[in-house]
Amino acid sequence: MQRHTRVLKCDPASISFSPSGTPIITDSDTEAALRDASRLLHELEPVAFPTETVYGLGALALDESAASKIFSTKGRPADNPLIVHVSSQAMLRRLLPEDYVLPKIYEVLMDHFWPGALTLLFPTEPSVVPSIITAGQPTVAVRMPSHPVARALIAVSDAPIAAPSANSSGKPSPTRAEHVYRDLDGKLDLILDGGPCDVGLESTVVDGLNADGDLRVLRPGGITVEDLQSALQTKADVLGRVPRVLVHRRDYKDEVIEQAPTTPGMKYRHYSPSVPVMLIYTSSPPPEGTSSKSTASLLQDLKARHGNDTRHIKVGVLAPSDSPFLKITDTDGVEWRPFTLGTLAKPSITAQRLFDGLLTLEKENVDVILVEEVKEEREGLAVMNRVTKAAGASVWLA
Repeated sequence: MQRHTRVLKCDPASISFSPSGTPIITDSDTEAALRDASRLLHELEPVAFPTETVYGLGALALDESAASKIFSTKGRPADNPLIVHVSSQAMLRRLLPEDYVLPKIYEVLMDHFWPGALTLLFPTEPSVVPSIITAGQPTVAVRMPSHPVARALIAVSDAPIAAPSANSSGKPSPTRAEHVYRDLDGKLDLILDGGPCDVGLESTVVDGLNADGDLRVLRPGGITVEDLQSALQTKADVLGRVPRVLVHRRDYKDEVIEQAPTTPGMKYRHYSPSVPVMLIYTSSPPPEGTSSKSTASLLQDLKARHGNDTRHIKVGVLAPSDSPFLKITDTDGVEWRPFTLGTLAKPSITAQRLFDGLLTLEKENVDVILVEEVKEEREGLAVMNRVTKAAGASVWLA
């Protein structure tokens, strides 16, 4: 018999924290929901909950049996490591080797961005952190979420919580409780509904353990490269110099880490809805040997691939609201379903709405989703990281 998944509302505004990090909860329903979720976690059952980035599927990080249920619930490959979430730096210390000294670059980053959407790699303590969390790697990825519901749940549970996105493996990450319910209903007992996520994309993952002292961005996300650079520049006197911020695949390549990733989102195709996704380049020149298409040619190809003689094809479009691409006027045989992503000048809104757009258009049963490129600046870098992994094809428009 399939279990029934409950959805309990939580009011983030009712949660605050004492200087020591103890949650203060003024809404009785929210407190009851958090304690219900904590009980399930300690019974080794996974629970979905909101973070500022996306909704997470959480389980006790230091219990191998509990963590294994994340993989079985999501259908997640075993060599894809998990991020551990903590509610305080004292809880972080419980994960690390006893004699480990935080590097100065981490002290600076934690001071600027914790709690928040930044994940750091630390040396793991194998006697504490199960290898299922790290996929057998020598490092463990850790962050402290800023969403009040997430941080309070961890504190109330008094245990680090491993939590990838709360979706079937490979699908777009959920940014609303209804996204989780539609995907995982019957596969877990409880979803905490804390409203839509503010950031909308997963955390930025960085590695500052390198001997050269530079910072490597393994996965761009809610904290931008520009944010990182600015924080490091303001502490050049503490650090002795301004470390470089290097982005994987943009500024350097590491084939070893791609085959045996130390963090999620590096090896497998991700973020794909059940309908085809096509990335549309409207400003970047095509690679050598690739020809660009006219809009008319693109529409003709879409009709031939997805249409028939009896109905219009339904084409979902994700693009900034002020993009000329939304002004396509040839609608013969095409039913357009636009989902706007904010304005070109605000990539943070594009990031916030991307996954919601993919999942909304999937629900509307479109035949194909077209996603227009954005500039790889600020949050746009993370947006394009996700879109290129979601897209099964790319087209350059003339």
